[in-house]
Amino acid sequence: MVSTTLERPDKFRIGRVFNNSFAVIGRNPGLLVGLAALFSALPALVLNFWNYRNFANLDFANPESMAVTDPSAVLGNSSISIAFGLIYFVLALLFQSSLVRATIEDLNGKRPAIGDCIQIALRCMFPTLGIALVVFLTMIFAVVVTMFVAGLFIPVFGAPIAFIAFIALLVPGIMLLLGVSVSIPVLIQERLGVFGSMSRSRALTKGSRWSLFGLLLILFLAVIAIQMAFALVFGLAFALTGSLSTVGLIVGAIGSAVVSTVVSTVISVAIAVSYVELRQVKEGTGIDELAEIFS
Repeated sequence: MVSTTLERPDKFRIGRVFNNSFAVIGRNPGLLVGLAALFSALPALVLNFWNYRNFANLDFANPESMAVTDPSAVLGNSSISIAFGLIYFVLALLFQSSLVRATIEDLNGKRPAIGDCIQIALRCMFPTLGIALVVFLTMIFAVVVTMFVAGLFIPVFGAPIAFIAFIALLVPGIMLLLGVSVSIPVLIQERLGVFGSMSRSRALTKGSRWSLFGLLLILFLAVIAIQMAFALVFGLAFALTGSLSTVGLIVGAIGSAVVSTVVSTVISVAIAVSYVELRQVKEGTGIDELAEIFS
């Protein structure tokens, strides 16, 4: 494998990020499949089986039977679903962290080891959770404030102006999220802690956030298209048969797990490659220098 240390690029380029991302994926299929199975595919499969099982138990032909469902059973199922969801969320963060390590090792011309990637992800688990929690709470706060302020415009200026105000207020929130979009790669690579990593991410992304927005928008639209295609096939099967067989539920659970895993893999690798790209653009840092912290 050849190191990808290059001369300093003039600016963040979406095409180069995509090329490097798929190159990393193409060079490490076995590693990625192993990490995906451990942290994403199998957990997603368990969660999907649980959700589809509850879905299959609903009698859509008899709405009255759905209305008299035992409240204690609903509460129990909801609690289990929340627990599964939290576990899946933690594993998704571990998956991203392990892919960051694998991506930078690959770009450094080395062959990533699955054990090393898992070890780094586990070592950084709590700071990673901290970053995710801070970003989530900040996002919720920003949305609430934006909706509140936009709502104040409705009685005075009417709904159209309020909608414009909502969009105008949404832009700073999007820029804020883009500013911290490479916080986890910074944490994994530079070990700066929760707030140090977020501050470092804001510094690295400054001047490149619209390009990052374009990258993430493309990924988002691709994800929507893939998920809509899968939902269409699954929904069509349900509409034609009026119900889903056990085989149909199994196929749906597996298909959904595969789709979510592929999507998570591409996005996580692209974010890690974006971090490397940003460091090269901002600082002229070669990949060899990025790896020194682990030597």
